[in-house]
Amino acid sequence: MAQQLIKVPPTKNTLLRLKKQVKFLEEGHDLLERKRELLTRLVYERIGEYRRLRVESERALALAYRSLSITHLRMGVRGIRQSALGAEPALRVEILPRRALGVEYPAVISERVPLKPVGLLGTDVSFDTTRDNLADASVLLAQLSEVETALHRLLEEQRKAQKRVNALKYNIIPLYRRTIHFIQSSLEEEERNTLFQVKLLRQRAEVG
Repeated sequence: MAQQLIKVPPTKNTLLRLKKQVKFLEEGHDLLERKRELLTRLVYERIGEYRRLRVESERALALAYRSLSITHLRMGVRGIRQSALGAEPALRVEILPRRALGVEYPAVISERVPLKPVGLLGTDVSFDTTRDNLADASVLLAQLSEVETALHRLLEEQRKAQKRVNALKYNIIPLYRRTIHFIQSSLEEEERNTLFQVKLLRQRAEVG
């Protein structure tokens, strides 16, 4: 099966142009390879951070829901709803754009706000404990959401970079090199034929 070539005329101008293009493609391949390596490094860093936050978030949520169960037993659903209406947010969240290696993802800044007493009759002390635990869990969940989103987008970009690197390395650059080799061979063959014709003409001139 014949190898695929770029459909161009086998001329010296074409050869020079293809050599410039393949050099540009090789430089692009090197840049993409470096980007892929940096993205891979960032992905591994984020994976470690993601695993840590995942464990901490699960522990914090387990504690918060355990506390909520106690509050539910002591105050009931109606009591919790009434108390929650008078409660102010215990968390401040800000979302800002962030960029790394051309990948954009949200930076989530979360911080605790000191709890203010609800001041309602019939509120159990466990209600404030539950609010406190839920706020702590929410801070961790906000951090986890940032890391998870960043990890997902970095992985997607890393896959794209890998795909482009492979396309250049195994398809596009070899295609250009095969075409360059074919044109060089064609020009050399043409040059040999020309030299042979010149030599033949000289020999005939000498005989004549």
